[in-house]
Amino acid sequence: MDFSAIVPALPGLWNGMLMTLQLMVLGVLGGVVLGTLLAIARLSHNRLLANAAATYVNYFRSIPLLLVITWFYFAVPFILRWITGEDTPVGAFTSCLVAFVMFEAAYFCEIVRAGIQAIPKGQMGAASALGMTYAQSMRLIILPQAFRKMTPLLLQQSIILFQDTSLVYTVGLMDFLNAARSRGDILGQPHEFLIFAGLMYFTISFAASQLVKLLQKRLAV
Repeated sequence: MDFSAIVPALPGLWNGMLMTLQLMVLGVLGGVVLGTLLAIARLSHNRLLANAAATYVNYFRSIPLLLVITWFYFAVPFILRWITGEDTPVGAFTSCLVAFVMFEAAYFCEIVRAGIQAIPKGQMGAASALGMTYAQSMRLIILPQAFRKMTPLLLQQSIILFQDTSLVYTVGLMDFLNAARSRGDILGQPHEFLIFAGLMYFTISFAASQLVKLLQKRLAV
């Protein structure tokens, strides 16, 4: 085992890590926004809206992420061509990002829904007594408290997404794992580069998990 070739390859591996982190951050932001809307829809008294949101969540939580990535890689260009009538070039990054947002939204939805339900119902009644609309009550009273309660769970799901970004190798996107695998194949040292990639994933995920535990204690109500 010779790990000396990893040091000269670090700039290329860092570019792959930037791709991984970019996918994770944008996927989390988009997933939280869409997941929050889905959570509100699931808690709606409108049965049609609630059932539609529940169907979405149950569907995406019942299929593997790898299938979603592959499907959106082929589906996004087709959908855009159907809408615009023109062949719109869509890269692997955009397709994977859409897949992550759509998929993770189903999981973030359940986290947000649990956070909202953890807030005493009397607070919504108090907000209504003050003359607030439902939207104002959610935005100013309920969601700020709910997000404080569920921040550790959101971050834990983000760590899972960080690990899941490695699945983009199936569509040829040069993330950190794919960069390490490719460089290892070129240099004839696949084992060393894959071991290094595994250690990096473990180090970052473990450190982030410890930070989540500390944050959970600080945010405890």
